[in-house]
Amino acid sequence: MGRNRRKPFLVEKLEITELVDKGKGFGKDEEGRAIFVDDAAPGDIVDVMARRKKRSIFIGTVEKFHQRSAHRVEPFCAHFDLCGGCKLQHVSYEEQLAFKQKDVVNAIQRIGKVEVKEMLPILPCKHQVYYRNKLEFSFSSKRWLTREEIDSGISNEAKVLGFHPGGAFDKVIDVEHCFLQYEPSNFIRNTVQEIAIEQGLAFFDARENVGFLRQLMLRITTMGEIMLVLCVHKNDQEKIKGILDEVIKRIPSLTSVYYCINTKTNDFMYDLDMELYHGQAYVEDRLGEVTFQIGPKSFFQTNTKQAEALYQVIADFAEFKGTENVYDLYTGIGSIALFIAKYCKQVVGIEEIELAIKDAKENAIRNNIPNTTFYAGDVKNILTPAFAKKHGKPDILITDPPRSGMHPKVVKMLLELEAPKLIYVSCKPSTQARDFEVLSEKYEVVKCQPVDMFPHTHHIENVALLKLKK
Repeated sequence: MGRNRRKPFLVEKLEITELVDKGKGFGKDEEGRAIFVDDAAPGDIVDVMARRKKRSIFIGTVEKFHQRSAHRVEPFCAHFDLCGGCKLQHVSYEEQLAFKQKDVVNAIQRIGKVEVKEMLPILPCKHQVYYRNKLEFSFSSKRWLTREEIDSGISNEAKVLGFHPGGAFDKVIDVEHCFLQYEPSNFIRNTVQEIAIEQGLAFFDARENVGFLRQLMLRITTMGEIMLVLCVHKNDQEKIKGILDEVIKRIPSLTSVYYCINTKTNDFMYDLDMELYHGQAYVEDRLGEVTFQIGPKSFFQTNTKQAEALYQVIADFAEFKGTENVYDLYTGIGSIALFIAKYCKQVVGIEEIELAIKDAKENAIRNNIPNTTFYAGDVKNILTPAFAKKHGKPDILITDPPRSGMHPKVVKMLLELEAPKLIYVSCKPSTQARDFEVLSEKYEVVKCQPVDMFPHTHHIENVALLKLKK
């Protein structure tokens, strides 16, 4: 073992004891140093090349296996080693669920320092592949190469369409088959790439900021409708028409086709004007009994089928009697509010993004759900005593904040409102637990239900029911 900790050093026969920190394997060497290892599984015994990341944390890569874990499985995707999108494919689904359950429990105990009266077992995802309704792919003139390809002198000049690996903004993995999105996603992506090459169109070079084709976004709904958005670098109508006409000809099942022009140096698409080129202005998807119209910029749950299961957990925790006044904070396009509206007297939703609230209002009208009211604005500014006076004190308050959790002003207001029931939905257990600690002044955590929304990733949702202390 190397003595100079500033340089990589070899740790021999390290036992991986658990999964931690975004799904990395964890083990301690003979000197007690904590080492995080990529692509490792609990039960592996491995030689690891380790390097210091910060303070006492070391990050390592596997050099040699002495024993392979019983939890280790063969990744099903040919791009697994490169892509990084499904980092836990090498671990059995049962072990993935155990890791996510433990992640929620550890966060609540370590950060929240609160007792949960009932911790329910994680709700698995029935569909562990082809579960996403939306994906964004990048065009690139530079293909990501493996170390072997680099050493062999192969050129990375190519016309590729796929995903950026972590830390490589200017190179793309040429994806042949992705297991994330419903079919015909792979057929559509490969067909678009084939047409683009046939027409001699330039793929984008992110480092030089040149090229024509930048991104391809696909939405494919559970109702079988398909939206395609092509993002290009220049407003060349002849080229746009040429590729889109051929795409529509070869893929007649497309419901909606848009394009947008991005001359910026970043790939963010949602501040761009979307031009409808063909078909409907939106596609439709269903959550429970509610049909949603989804445009190119709409914010919608990425895993539709599992979102239904998540929302049913919320409804079950609420135990609606039909008379409740409900607040839904960070409502997005109102998907939770519209899903639960039939169970209660009224729902008032708040969301910062105006476009999302516009979608929420339109979907409420479309589905004939009159007992919902939606406000656009920052929750911390809208949720005030005056707001509560206008809409009445909530019997149930549902909050589904972003990964950063709730703003301290919002948490303070929740303590003032004293809703008898508070249902907290979170996609990051650590920030949820942080808020639990503050809310514990007046609330107790009655039960939690982790829900797996994204198999083969470290991401986890947790639904918690809090009640006012007596």
